[in-house]
Amino acid sequence: MQKFDKQAFIAEVKDNVKKLYRKNIEEADKQQIFQAVSYAVKDTIIDNWMMTQKEYEKQDPKYVYYMSMEFLMGRAMGNNLINLTEYDEVKEALDELGFDLNVIEDQEPDAALGNGGLGRLAACFLDSLATLNYAAYGCGIRYRYGMFKQKIEDGYQIEVPDNWLKNGNPFELRRPEYAKEVKFGGYVRVEYDEKNHRNNFIQEGYQSVRAVPFDIPIVGYNNGVVNTLRVWDAEAIVDFQLDSFNKGDYMNAVEQENLAKNIVEVLYPADEHYAGKELRLKQQYFFISASVQAAITKYKKKHSDIRKFYEKATFQLNDTHPTVAVAELMRILMDEEGLGWDEAWEVTTKTCAYTNHTIMAEALEKWPIELFSRLLPRIYQIIEEINRRFIEEIKAKYPGNQDKIRKMAIIYDGQVKMAHLAIAAGYSVNGVAVLHTEILKKQELKDFYEMMPEKFNNKTNGITQRRFLLHGNPLLAKWVTAHIGDGWITNLPEIHKMAVYVDDPKAQQEFMNIKYQNKVRLAKYIREHNGIEVDPRSIFDVQVKRLHEYKRQLMNILHVMYLYNQIKDHPEMDFYPRTFIFGAKAAAGYRRAKLTIKLINSVADVVNNDASINGKLKVVFIEDYRVSNAELIFAAADVSEQISTASKEASGTGNMKFMLNGAPTLGTMDGANVEIVQEVGKENAFIFGLTAQQVIDYENHGGYNPMDYFNNDQDIRRVLMQLINGEYAPDDTERFRDLYNSLLNTKSSDRADTYFILADFKSYAAAQREVEKAYRDEKGWARMAMLNMACSGKFTSDRTIQEYVDELWHLDKVIMPEK
Repeated sequence: MQKFDKQAFIAEVKDNVKKLYRKNIEEADKQQIFQAVSYAVKDTIIDNWMMTQKEYEKQDPKYVYYMSMEFLMGRAMGNNLINLTEYDEVKEALDELGFDLNVIEDQEPDAALGNGGLGRLAACFLDSLATLNYAAYGCGIRYRYGMFKQKIEDGYQIEVPDNWLKNGNPFELRRPEYAKEVKFGGYVRVEYDEKNHRNNFIQEGYQSVRAVPFDIPIVGYNNGVVNTLRVWDAEAIVDFQLDSFNKGDYMNAVEQENLAKNIVEVLYPADEHYAGKELRLKQQYFFISASVQAAITKYKKKHSDIRKFYEKATFQLNDTHPTVAVAELMRILMDEEGLGWDEAWEVTTKTCAYTNHTIMAEALEKWPIELFSRLLPRIYQIIEEINRRFIEEIKAKYPGNQDKIRKMAIIYDGQVKMAHLAIAAGYSVNGVAVLHTEILKKQELKDFYEMMPEKFNNKTNGITQRRFLLHGNPLLAKWVTAHIGDGWITNLPEIHKMAVYVDDPKAQQEFMNIKYQNKVRLAKYIREHNGIEVDPRSIFDVQVKRLHEYKRQLMNILHVMYLYNQIKDHPEMDFYPRTFIFGAKAAAGYRRAKLTIKLINSVADVVNNDASINGKLKVVFIEDYRVSNAELIFAAADVSEQISTASKEASGTGNMKFMLNGAPTLGTMDGANVEIVQEVGKENAFIFGLTAQQVIDYENHGGYNPMDYFNNDQDIRRVLMQLINGEYAPDDTERFRDLYNSLLNTKSSDRADTYFILADFKSYAAAQREVEKAYRDEKGWARMAMLNMACSGKFTSDRTIQEYVDELWHLDKVIMPEK
């Protein structure tokens, strides 16, 4: 790789400011400097990108197409500089120009291409694939507004458009030469082909859009490799029908344009209503059809036998959203490439693999037949035939067993079941943590596992240490490198070498000082964004993740209410100051999750403004939780809250980011927590609550009775009564009634306390007391925190990707030439 030339870089930044804005650098604002710096960085990236593509063409490797509805990339500039190993040099160059790189980085919005853990995992995987020298494409949608930007007004979540593209994205390239047509609706005409003795299926009367790819570079760490995240934008094929407009048919004139615009407007349109469901299915087919077409076009440039497609391409379906790839690949192979069913099926079943990300049955996508067959008529025909043949297999294996068909059919009860399609057609089905995979095999997907056990495997999730330690926590990263060298950057298990320092008083002090400085940095962010003063010497107890009932943010805030009651009742009690930090978005239509956000903020208002408790307790809700503020939060956390109901969280990756940054886990034995505890030892975590098996046993017997806890425990009863007695809603005592009912209401058709909050509450409170006790022992705490960091080596996405490569994808490393 070429050596960084500081003076040339400075000259290029100045030149970019002049070309882009007709200004001298002294006149440019911070956003303009960000753009100018980004284009200078992009120059280097493009050289490497072109070189990578040249090597790929020469070496002809197998590609993995990682298909995902979301890629939660975070900001690009800092990450790109880290992976180019030019971060410090660019910082120095900007210092010379009178600019602070951190301030310039803050001008970049987070790319609104994803939302939760699923999307962040996809981003980490792309980073690892490039760093490990594997040929890969990420395939997704270029959302104009993402999910939403979260504002907190009067304690409520307000969704506002996230206009992240308003100043353009300097790192993307529009590639109209690779545009593809995607068709919706219409009908299928069958025509007999005398010459080839086969039926041809022709879709007619359809509407279509043009899918135009935007390519975003994915820079490997210090190896010259640049892979591609290809996100598709939608454009009207007839931009504007002037003829219709002139005749007064305004609606028809803009219909094509609106169809295209709507497809890429937002991530996960609310689908409680028919129009939302239809839009979501359109989105899925849109990016899948474009990606599959592009993959086949790419293959055919060098290869003539389409029946060998799987030797050069594999599709990894990130959850059920991209599952329609199975039928789309079949369609293209049969209708456009002329293969018979059996040949096409062989290619498809050797190309597609499926990652399951959920234990929650309701999250496994199902589509009404009426909607699916109307929107995707040819795709539906193909799925019908896949289903017919699959049912024949089930009947052969389990003669006369109608129950098996009911549980396993792809089309049943008026629905198309996407997970069933992925399992029937994929060569692999993987869970994302050992516990999760076992639950899939024994519970949720038991029938499939019994019929085809060879398909099932586990790939425990991971994270990239390059973003979440090297970039997100530079103080700690430099300290680790000073002690053990920089091998951990590309081989995280090397961080275990830090274990020899866990009992060294000097190292403990240095580590805790770094943690303190990171807490000061976060306290400053909180002061600027929330107007709340928090004490960096207090325990920073953090729960940041998507807001869902099974993740139990409600239990966390109920416990804060319980602590507040204790402090009020016993002002003299010895209590180590605590700052409880929350960050979470709730889906726009998820009423109870949004009410939980309001409760957190209402409790914060009361607690933070009560002078009588002398600042012993603070509650902070960080608005618009995203990758860029997550980096500050992980670095500063003392305690990692991973408190999902056991058996509900597939894996979690936040738990890994906290661990890497030296925060012990307070959690249930759920998801990847189980493996974290195995690595670090139970004595270096705070584990509480029911086990996965106990929860499953309860559920199999109709749940438990939360009234037993309410009646027999006055602390629990008091906290719950405060939900409805106006303590935190003096203007409306009914405001939090729904939360109260969700925990206790045995009369409703819903089971009360579905997520076992009351059953686990006292165990959680006891674990929290253990946290306080442990934190008071400074040396003991430093040792525990450092051991968590030293034992985090397993949880790198580099390891996860290498397992996919070795066991499923069978890719070859692409060797880049020395420059």
